[in-house]
Amino acid sequence: MEIRFQTKEESNQRQQEDFLKLSKVERFYSFLRLSERISKFPVKNRDNKNKDNFLIVIPSK
Repeated sequence: MEIRFQTKEESNQRQQEDFLKLSKVERFYSFLRLSERISKFPVKNRDNKNKDNFLIVIPSK
């Protein structure tokens, strides 16, 4: 592990350069991994959008 002392702008620039060094396929997979990690990120108040909705079920005969 390497510790670097840099500004936020320098850090963002480095991350962008590292990302652009990847091939298009690697970028896409990197994006998918990030999306998956974000979806698992814990949040306090998740609004249940279906909370006030109701479901009509018509059983088949």
